[in-house]
Amino acid sequence: MEELYSAYRLLLDRTPLAFRRFLHSRINWQSRLVAILGARGVGKSTLMLQHIKMEERTDETLYVLADDFYFTTHRLYDLALEFYQHGGKALFIDEIHKYKGWSVEVKNIYDKLPDLRIVYSGSSILDLEKGGADLSRRKLEYHLPGLSFREYVNLSQGCNLPIYSFSEILEGKVDYPSTLEKPLKLFRQYVSEGYYPFFLEGDYHQRLQGVVKQIVDDDIPSFAEMTFPSRAKLRKLLYVLSQSVPFKPNYSKLEADLGISRNALPDFIELLEKAGLVQTLRNKATGMKLLEKVEKLYLQNPNLAYALSATPPDVGSVRETLFLAWLKPFLSVTSSPISDFEVEGRTFEVGGKNKGRRQLQDAAEGYVVKDDIEYAFRQTIPLWHFGFLY
Repeated sequence: MEELYSAYRLLLDRTPLAFRRFLHSRINWQSRLVAILGARGVGKSTLMLQHIKMEERTDETLYVLADDFYFTTHRLYDLALEFYQHGGKALFIDEIHKYKGWSVEVKNIYDKLPDLRIVYSGSSILDLEKGGADLSRRKLEYHLPGLSFREYVNLSQGCNLPIYSFSEILEGKVDYPSTLEKPLKLFRQYVSEGYYPFFLEGDYHQRLQGVVKQIVDDDIPSFAEMTFPSRAKLRKLLYVLSQSVPFKPNYSKLEADLGISRNALPDFIELLEKAGLVQTLRNKATGMKLLEKVEKLYLQNPNLAYALSATPPDVGSVRETLFLAWLKPFLSVTSSPISDFEVEGRTFEVGGKNKGRRQLQDAAEGYVVKDDIEYAFRQTIPLWHFGFLY
């Protein structure tokens, strides 16, 4: 355990505190079991280390990576027990999805060491956990999306712009300081390479391609216990989607082109969505109809389009992708029969600065979301304003 503690202290010493993700202040860190889920690369590890550095006693805390060589010969429960017996109060486990049988051991730690707090991070695909131990009644679960536009501005410009509620955004209350770089210029940078915190490290698209490769070749197949032929089909499906989003699924055509059975396709799509590579838009429905096929498929964020597509992405698709990526984690977003989206009973049409209101004539409460404009006017809202939701 001494080697684990040394590695933990080294990581802690190198953890910056100047910028923190929005989720940090929303987590109940004193809960006995906290799960932080999200796609690879969005900042889960840094979030945990920042919390430890700011608010925990380092001599009573331990942070470990679940794929550390230590666990090739040691059990997670045995580590927790030894740590607890030596006065440990909080155990942080990063990338827990890489530890086989993690849920059973976490349950045992929770049940047998009642004074030990456990915080773990993992891929969002853990939502799909079948079998193993049921932790749903024990854990508080939080989901971390990629950077919002607000967070990107704060991180890149060294400022602290506030969050605005959905209602405040619709009322045109987003206040952007005139002393900062113009918002549209920063927005263009964000659209291409700003959704993941590692934009500060350079070679962004190359790094993002590496992240995608790890997710498709390692994270998903390991979790879903995929065969090599299934892994190849998963890669082909992601490639098809990256070249043609927004994509209205034609299951018969996909089955013929990719060799993926009609029954398996929804599972493949769900895995890609939970892993943070695609997002779905469904029709408005209730009850069992919620299980119907998706209306459209988008990449999870436009950065993926710039990194994966062989040609420059369609600007209209980029706009819709961003709008959906920002709103879907917090609000009910469905397709609309008269425009692009319906959100909490309101209708939204997303387009460029010349977009009109023709498609919203029959909407009870309709908004035009425009790219390439700085200011809101009545029911016309700049697209980048929605990047201040979190």
